[in-house]
Amino acid sequence: MDPFQKRIQNLQKTLGTAETGVFDLVTTNSILKSLGIQVPQTADFTERKKSVQRFLGFKGNDVDGIVGTNTLSRLEMLYSQTLPPIPSGASLIASKKSLDVIVEFEVSSKAIYERKYKSPILPGESSGITIGIGYDLGHVSATTFTNDWKNVLNNSDFSILLGTVGKTKLNAQNALTDQVKRVTIDWNTAIEVFYTKSMPVWAKNTRKTYPGLEKLPPDAQGAIISLVYNRGFSLGPEDRRLEMRNLVSLISFGNLKSIASEIRKMKRLWAITESRGIHLRRDKEADLIENATFVIKPEDCVFI
Repeated sequence: MDPFQKRIQNLQKTLGTAETGVFDLVTTNSILKSLGIQVPQTADFTERKKSVQRFLGFKGNDVDGIVGTNTLSRLEMLYSQTLPPIPSGASLIASKKSLDVIVEFEVSSKAIYERKYKSPILPGESSGITIGIGYDLGHVSATTFTNDWKNVLNNSDFSILLGTVGKTKLNAQNALTDQVKRVTIDWNTAIEVFYTKSMPVWAKNTRKTYPGLEKLPPDAQGAIISLVYNRGFSLGPEDRRLEMRNLVSLISFGNLKSIASEIRKMKRLWAITESRGIHLRRDKEADLIENATFVIKPEDCVFI
């Protein structure tokens, strides 16, 4: 068996198909199924291989249905069970899909953000006044707020919001004056702060809270960030934090199914009639983790 055939055999071993060393129809169909690529039942062998190449990012004449070194190399990277090294300054590798979950449950979409969330709101419970993509002014310091927002807000809006920092519950209600409500933050500014300021800090602290998280698949890393972005980092002794504490050992062992199960158990804390959105969020996070795989295109990974 020559070296190229050996590489195909290694890929087949990962796929769980017969290790023939030949890129055959069975191998191709296994890849199509694992990647969720839909092809017509009538598609022939060559068209099926072309569908794989399109998924891998090939264009034009490069979509030829020939599995050579370029196609095999991209498949090997895609099915690798290891992650690329995290660059200095970053803490985790999340999937874009998992970070989109945070945005989805914090503000739903750009259109809804511009209609409902571009001005400060008070979500309730123990929250402070919230701006941007779930940025809670009640739980940050004046120094952090200044670092995150000083350069993207005008001086007047910055000063108005600075006066609400650190205030929660009744104090936050009293601080949500008409003047504060008139402040507006456009979508692009909110997203910029979310990705360049909020996410790096949350990733760093999440990794500290849950050692070994950086070894999990990107979907799982992002789902745990979503969880702590919503619930915070506390591992305190109270019953409400039980599942958050249980996650420490589960994450260290990389037990994806048990991690997902523990997140679903958290739904006991909120009545679904009052907090349906939180129930949906926990289920979405759990689904991401339970189905997480290292099979992910490099362009869908985000270093944070």
